[in-house]
Amino acid sequence: MSTGPLAGLKVLELARILAGPWCAQLLADLGADVVKVERKGAGDDTREWGPPFVDGVEGENLGAGYYHSCNRGKRGLEADFDSEEGRAIVRRLVAHADVVLENFKVGGLVKYGLDYESLKPLNPGMIWCSISGFGQTGPYASRAGYDFMVQGMAGAMSITGAVDGPPMKAGIAISDLFTGLYAANAVQAALLGRAKTGEGAFIDCCLLDTTVALLGNQGINYLLSGQPPKRWGNQHASIVPYDVFPAQDGDLIIACGNDAQFTRLVTLLGLPELADDPDYRMNRDRLRNREALTARLHTATTTFTRDDLLDKLEEIGVPAGPINTIPQVFADPHVIARGLAMDVPNARAAKGTTPGLRAPITINGKPMASDRPAPALGEHTQDVLADPTWGG
Repeated sequence: MSTGPLAGLKVLELARILAGPWCAQLLADLGADVVKVERKGAGDDTREWGPPFVDGVEGENLGAGYYHSCNRGKRGLEADFDSEEGRAIVRRLVAHADVVLENFKVGGLVKYGLDYESLKPLNPGMIWCSISGFGQTGPYASRAGYDFMVQGMAGAMSITGAVDGPPMKAGIAISDLFTGLYAANAVQAALLGRAKTGEGAFIDCCLLDTTVALLGNQGINYLLSGQPPKRWGNQHASIVPYDVFPAQDGDLIIACGNDAQFTRLVTLLGLPELADDPDYRMNRDRLRNREALTARLHTATTTFTRDDLLDKLEEIGVPAGPINTIPQVFADPHVIARGLAMDVPNARAAKGTTPGLRAPITINGKPMASDRPAPALGEHTQDVLADPTWGG
């Protein structure tokens, strides 16, 4: 029995791929009882998005790492939406759910009679969260949306990449992942609202809205100035120096957020005169003279080894860090100390565990991470249907 802050909350997930499952996994990590319903015989697409795959005790395929990355903590149920029996199962579960998450194309559940308007009379107090590519309204509402497309359509790619290079997507699925996070936040806000009013809610979250919102200061700067932001590579549009710098044996990041940090940096680098130079004294001056300053700093940083410079920057309080590979991340002593990589117990797996990344949330000293592995297709169908909290 979960002891997390959402213990006792019943969440029905009618979702696949990433944004919806990511939202549901976070709710599960926080203690909710999440039941993932998958189409009979097919299951979530990401089960086959490998390699790598998780091997079972008899060498069977337990699903791709992608699937396991966003389905921890759930019970799995299989239902045939094309049959009345399967639809009846979904209706029964909806009637007992606190939250329903779905990411069908807009109108995709109508043909099964499993859409919000059809099911609301069964459970008027439920929180229904629809996650889609483009939202429930607007000229693009009926379109399917994928993370890559939306990063392009929302302008994120136009400001990502080398200054003189092509637009680039982020190395992680930012549109999907952030939509899942915003959806989880919206669900919990709606639950608080229900506690006050007794009324349910319909939540409309989508990838495009999320990614436009993530433009943040870049979007606001455009709305203020009318000038479209440009690609700055690893530099910052509004802060200098804030970039990758070369050392004798590799590169490092130096991120000066204020004038005092800049003074300490140039003093360390043997260029104390730059702190009082009117071309560089204030950030606005450094922005105007970015190229000349960057060239001088690059020359100075190459007189140090990377780790020696990092140590010295740490001593004087100038933010800096290495550019780690993924293996280096998981070997980092701080990442290890924070317990961000998990071994989730899994009796079906050949190694007895499956890997996971815990939710980056700690409450009262307890990391929020479910120890239930991602379910096999239909693994808990009978358990859920017999569970009295779900109408069994």
